Formats: sequence, C-alpha cells, structure tokens
Amino acid sequence: MPPLSLLIKPASGNCNLRCKYCFYHSIAESRSVASYGIMDLPMLETIVKKSLEFADKQCTFAFQGGEPTLAGLGFYKKLIEYEKKYNFKKVNIQNVIQTNGLVINDEWAQFLSSNRFLVGISLDGPKDIHDENRVGSGNSGSFNKVMKAIELFNKYNVEYNILSVVTAHSARHISKIYNFYKKNNFNYLQFIPCLDPLGEKPGNQKYSLTPERYGSFLKNLFNLWHQDIMTGNGISIRYFDNLVGMLLGYAPESCDMKGHCSCQFVIEAKGGVYPCDFYVIDEWYLGNIAEMGFADLRESPNAKKFVKASKHIDNKCMQCKWFSLCRGGCRRTREPFEDGKPVLNYFCPSFMNFFEYAGSRLQEIARMLSGRFL
Repeated sequence: MPPLSLLIKPASGNCNLRCKYCFYHSIAESRSVASYGIMDLPMLETIVKKSLEFADKQCTFAFQGGEPTLAGLGFYKKLIEYEKKYNFKKVNIQNVIQTNGLVINDEWAQFLSSNRFLVGISLDGPKDIHDENRVGSGNSGSFNKVMKAIELFNKYNVEYNILSVVTAHSARHISKIYNFYKKNNFNYLQFIPCLDPLGEKPGNQKYSLTPERYGSFLKNLFNLWHQDIMTGNGISIRYFDNLVGMLLGYAPESCDMKGHCSCQFVIEAKGGVYPCDFYVIDEWYLGNIAEMGFADLRESPNAKKFVKASKHIDNKCMQCKWFSLCRGGCRRTREPFEDGKPVLNYFCPSFMNFFEYAGSRLQEIARMLSGRFL
C-alpha cells in the first residue's frame, strides 16, 4: 500500500478567530450540520488503530480546523499514546498540526517539540496586514498572540513553517511581507490564494484576488526569492520549490499541482470522511471511519466520482506550453463546473503570465541544482 495521509478536524469548524476570508466557515454553513463539535477519544483511537493497520511504511496524521488546538492538549497526548499502542508494524509516523497560535503556551510548545510535530502557523505578514483579516471577537487583531507563539516555538525548538493567505490587499505588499519574514528568520513559507465561497462566482469579496493581481504577486515574490537563491541566501517557498522539483523530474508533493485529485481522507470530528479539505460538504460524504475501512472509502462511488471529474482537461490547457508545470491547477479554482466538468482555472491568466516571466529562471535554478547532485 502507498503511504497513508489523513487530514483530521478534531474541533470541526470551531475556531477562536473569525478570519474574514475563512473558506471552512462558508463550507460548514452549507452543510446540514454546521459543526460536529469536538472529536471524542474513542473516535481518535479508532482512527489511529485503523490507520496503522492499513498504512505501509509511513502514516501522516495532520490536524487542521477550524482550530485544532481547541480539542485540548490532552487530546494530543492521547494521540501519542494510541500511536505507541497500535504501531505493531513499526510504521514511520509523522504528526502535523496547522494552528493560529492563540492557545500556544510553554506546555504546548514543549509537547510539540518533544513529540516532533511539524507545525504550520498562520501569519499573513506584519501587524497591519495580518490584522486586516485574521481577527477575533470585537474585530481585534491576532498578530501579537501569533508572534508570541512563534517566540515559544523558537524557545523550545519546535519545527514550524509559515502559512500565509494571499488577499487582494496583501498581494500588493509582498516585498514588505517577504522582508518582514526574512528579518524574523522565517525560512519556510507557503503562500496560498484566498478562496471565495464555494459555488460563488469569484471576485466579489473585498479580499478576493483577481487573476491580474495574483499574477503580479507571483512575479514580484519570485523576483525576491530568485535574487536570494542566486546570492546564496535562499529560503524555501513551497510553490517555487515544487516547480523546481518538477523540472528536475520529481512528482510535486503539493496536491494542487498534480493535475488531478486523489482521495485525501479528510475526517471530521464525528468520523465523517470526505475526499478533500475544500469539499467537506454533504454532497461529497464518503462514509464514516468507525464503520468503514480506508480501502472501502477509497473505492466508494463518491470518491471515484470526485477523482474522475478532476481529470477533465480543458483544450486550452492541452495546447499551452506550460501545461507540464501548471497541469490545470487546483480543482477548487476551476469552480463552478459547467455540464458537470471543471472549467478553465480562474487563475489561468496568472499562471501563464508568471511562467512566461519566470520560466527561464526556474529552469536555470533546476540546472544549477542538478549539477550539484552529479
């Protein structure tokens, strides 16, 4: 069997922030049950037991939300207990958590470090940019609490990376954001475009990215990254790293760059399983992990239907010289479908513009790296 990777939502869509662009909030509101509460320990034990029985060689338990720390530190201590209890096959286990950082204290940081969690922490840039959208009750910003959490990560040697959501506003200020990250020695970055609500025509929200603005963002970010790469001061930006890897012949590790969907096994708090984090809605319910195994879930009608629909390739993509790198992009930005098929990616002009601008330099970096491997 291939390595098993799960995305678990132990607190469902519950969160201690009210981020203005939160895609999961809009998804949860479209379901018959908006929140499934907090996952109980018997469900967690079932997930771990079945996963380690099914997995071969490697198993990743990734926790996301909502805000997954709301399940409590005790929940994750039991996770470690269950992993030790059921890992009869000596599977290599990786634990990952994506957090907004608000509840992180010394005890949390010590635990994450000693148990070798990889932590993604959400930060959109310096205070004025971050606090524009990542707010709590009373519209209060969360920047200071996030930076305090990062201080604790550094204190206890927690392995972490920065996840930034790109909005209409932040896209204009990538130089400011990038320099802020470099000043703080944030060397592992991921930038993801904000999403409009599922089923809604994109571009109508205050935070919405236009293809033109996203294309400019990619070019400006690439210039900064490329300059540092060429002067020996490079940092990791997930999207660019994947592109260089693809040019070197490696498969992309980011699912939105593979050209088609796979069944991701996203597990909600009551055990409901869905094929993708962007589609945790009633329409794409696969079954419950307490009642079904992973093989049956993967072979379920909805799983097959979900994957099959993603394999449709627009004729314009097939004719594009950059198709081998773009591969049509993420299914989520090919909504809403027409005649049951995904449309041309909303950000297609962004990617074409970016690849024309940066393609030769990406190839240059790939050649440079390939020479080091010889």
